[in-house]
Amino acid sequence: MKKFIYMDYQATTPCDPRVLDKMLPYFCEEFGNPHSSSHAMGMVAAEAVECARQQVASIIGVKDARSVIFTSGATESNNLSIQGAARAYGKKGDQIISTSIEHKCVLESVHAMSKEGFEAKIIPVQKNGIIDLDSLGKALEAPTVLVSVGWVNNEIGVCQPMAEISDICRQRGVLLHSDAAQAVGKIEIDAALVDLLSISGHKIYGPKGVGALYVRMDPALRLKPLFHGGGQERKMRSGTLSPPLCVGIGEACRIASEEMSAEYARLAEFKKYFLERIFASLGKVFLNGDAEKRIPGCLNLSFAGVEGESLMLGMRDVCISSGSACTSSTLEPSHVIQALAVYDDLAHSSLRIGMGRFTTFEEVKYVADKLIEVVTRMRAMSPIW
Repeated sequence: MKKFIYMDYQATTPCDPRVLDKMLPYFCEEFGNPHSSSHAMGMVAAEAVECARQQVASIIGVKDARSVIFTSGATESNNLSIQGAARAYGKKGDQIISTSIEHKCVLESVHAMSKEGFEAKIIPVQKNGIIDLDSLGKALEAPTVLVSVGWVNNEIGVCQPMAEISDICRQRGVLLHSDAAQAVGKIEIDAALVDLLSISGHKIYGPKGVGALYVRMDPALRLKPLFHGGGQERKMRSGTLSPPLCVGIGEACRIASEEMSAEYARLAEFKKYFLERIFASLGKVFLNGDAEKRIPGCLNLSFAGVEGESLMLGMRDVCISSGSACTSSTLEPSHVIQALAVYDDLAHSSLRIGMGRFTTFEEVKYVADKLIEVVTRMRAMSPIW
């Protein structure tokens, strides 16, 4: 089978072999139910889950591991945060505020609550993808139960000013949730800035099918559960936990905590080389999102005169995308790129390049050269260009 170069790290990451090694014993050898506290097998599994819980808490700067509950992924964490908090602390007519560039699972969850009498308020971002803090402040003049802002955007890699957002929400006594699936393991996170924070296992070199949700403990926050059962996970998320998956996300967090700084520096060098090479060789190329306030491993570029889908077809040996994996089946331009007030033709020409832990410099160089070659060839054939 032909080898592909993987450059779609925002869609998912490969499971780190070290993570897999930690997980394997809990599939067959230590297969106990972590909620069976009456015997040794259950206690061994429970101990592994609690160790993983502490590892997740540690990477987001939390001392009390009880504030971390395990879920099936960031989508469930986001839904539980938004719906659970609104139903527990809000009333009909209250606003739930989010931004125009959030992940679909956040936006859809916010809009779903409008059917229960809440008002969905979507505020704009600036052209660089950063939230308009003045718009947030004005929006909060109306009764609001929750604000949900992603820490790092999954399509353009832009980091939001969470400390400032936190101050604005705290001054008004409004709950703050953040989808941090693209931030955890890449930059330092202080969960104390928010009340609720979502994490995904497969975005940080852990397994798919597991996530976590930080739920503030001081003072304790209670969420209305999405579904009911045995009352596991502080009675907010029932269901038997999977020890291997919990161990996987825990180990992924432990590794990321130790290697995050070096990884960031390496990816920053890759980003610098890639952008310099592209901009030196091609005209009319635009970086979507703020040039500085971003994670280095996520680059979203628009190439004037070339369709993003055509670019991907011309680079079949490179795994890249034109936007979120959750909406990649549509040919419509990304709602994130549209929210930046990018012209329609440029919105259709955007490409997301995602680099990560296992990306090599040789791969970065190859993809840059290949991209230059394909864009140049397609522009030469374009009557519009």
